[in-house]
Amino acid sequence: MGYLYLKKIKLRNNIYMSKVKLISIIYAIGIIIGALFLEVWAAETSFIKTIGVFVWTIIFLIALFFADKNEKE
Repeated sequence: MGYLYLKKIKLRNNIYMSKVKLISIIYAIGIIIGALFLEVWAAETSFIKTIGVFVWTIIFLIALFFADKNEKE
């Protein structure tokens, strides 16, 4: 229990962020970039763009699973 601080990522000024929060922020930034620049949610979305969103979500879920698993240990 005393080693919980080792499982967090150190940022500037001794601020720590858990891996789960960091992965969630990266996922949200990716979704926003997909919406604004790649026009994933446009009126005419291709099948490839839809699959891209699903793949991005699957990568997020896998990373979230492993980060949460490593934080619990």
